[in-house]
Amino acid sequence: MGVTAVLMLPLLLLGISGLLFIYQEVSRLWSKSAVQNKVVVITDAISGLGKECARVFHTGGARLVLCGKNWERLEILYDALISVADPSKTFTPKLVLLDLSDISCVQDVAKEVLDCYGCVDILINNASMKIKGPAHKISLELDKKIMDANYFGPITLTKALLPDMISRRTGQIVLVNNIQGKLGIPFRTAYAASKHAALGFFDCLRAEVEEYDVVVSTVSPTFIRSYHIDPGQGNWEASIWKFFFRKLTYGVHPVDVAEEVMRTVRRKKQEVFMANPIPKAAMYIRTFFPEFFFAVVACGVKEKLSVPEEG
Repeated sequence: MGVTAVLMLPLLLLGISGLLFIYQEVSRLWSKSAVQNKVVVITDAISGLGKECARVFHTGGARLVLCGKNWERLEILYDALISVADPSKTFTPKLVLLDLSDISCVQDVAKEVLDCYGCVDILINNASMKIKGPAHKISLELDKKIMDANYFGPITLTKALLPDMISRRTGQIVLVNNIQGKLGIPFRTAYAASKHAALGFFDCLRAEVEEYDVVVSTVSPTFIRSYHIDPGQGNWEASIWKFFFRKLTYGVHPVDVAEEVMRTVRRKKQEVFMANPIPKAAMYIRTFFPEFFFAVVACGVKEKLSVPEEG
């Protein structure tokens, strides 16, 4: 009996490993078929997450439209994708200069894309601008710039491409948002406001376009961290808030978010929230015990604040 049990354990582990391998391969092939030959527009493709999304969708055989506000960095991304691609299974990406904070150029970019491909199957709204600092020290002009980049820019591009999706009765719009679209954090008033606004818009839009078979998805990680830099310690004094803030800043890697965006497209998910247990708990506390949540947040507000910096 004991010998049989000893022999069964390796076989069981081998069987589980085999099933996991098969599942991963099926998922990979499924993901590829979900975007193959699809026209996919990615905004801010030169960011860390934008690059990973470009890599994942390009490997999947999508017809990519890569948008960014720096032509040299777009060309570097283009070369990186082409250098490792199989020409028989991938398409040459189209590069488009686009600064979403400049609303006046968004319509022209949408027209250029539609004139080139005739349609857009998937729009990934990834562009984002960050600011940190006390509300009274941030100018109204900067507030407006943040709203243009994080709210008005994405919805202007979405509105420009949406009529084509509705007429074809197919398409998917993905908003890469942030936890701050649901949970306000001190010293990020403009950023949190823009994320709340964007999430509200796309939540409403989801219901409006459902009858046309257009899918609206939101992917909200905590923070998308850089490739090699760990979160700094900050200038916070010892408190409950310090523990929460540090847990919150341990963001998600761009590779993980890009893969989740692909899964969201493949499964047509409506909402994804990527966070460790601490931010998730904060969401529930904010909903059911708001006074306690506000008290904890207030503990983190100190006189020594960092100078506002645009990210």
